[in-house]
Amino acid sequence: EEGADVVSKSGVTWVIDPIDGTVNYLYGLPGWNVSIGAQIDGQSVAGVVYAPLLAGGTIWSATLGGGAFVAINSGQPQKIKVNNPIELSQALLATGFSYSRETRREQGAKFAKLIPEVRDIRRFGAAAVDLCFVAQGVVDGFFEIGLKPWDLAAGGLIATEAGATLSNLSGDPADESFTIAAGPHLHANLLKLLN
Repeated sequence: EEGADVVSKSGVTWVIDPIDGTVNYLYGLPGWNVSIGAQIDGQSVAGVVYAPLLAGGTIWSATLGGGAFVAINSGQPQKIKVNNPIELSQALLATGFSYSRETRREQGAKFAKLIPEVRDIRRFGAAAVDLCFVAQGVVDGFFEIGLKPWDLAAGGLIATEAGATLSNLSGDPADESFTIAAGPHLHANLLKLLN
């Protein structure tokens, strides 16, 4: 994976993660994906996440104001929605962990706050898929520290278009400091607990 910046003449910036979930890919685990977001003035307007090893190939997609969809194993796209409302005690959450030791300590503290309060927590290994799983209702919420713009460009739009609220711990737009994604009811309860 390599990065490059090229000034767009069209006003559209393509934010691409060619292999999200690189460790999954290296170990032959499912969940790695290709994530492509189109942004105008920093706002995602279209996003696609393709996970070729999940369920015979899974494609999530969204356009700003157009809803979110999933197509599984070359099937027809189906509209998806987050699970809402979900009580904290019944919530199945997903998370990811940084490769930085210092960040992992911070993540561990947040994890310790959450684990006794929720149904359970899963680790899939690819942020874009985690966000799409929230959108699809496979999990109820997602939290992680250290996500980059390419982690959020497509998956964040897909989750939002499916009805999720995304933010950092201050309630501002999700960013590298922290990302919480969940239906509005659960999101509000996660913010309270983590602050």
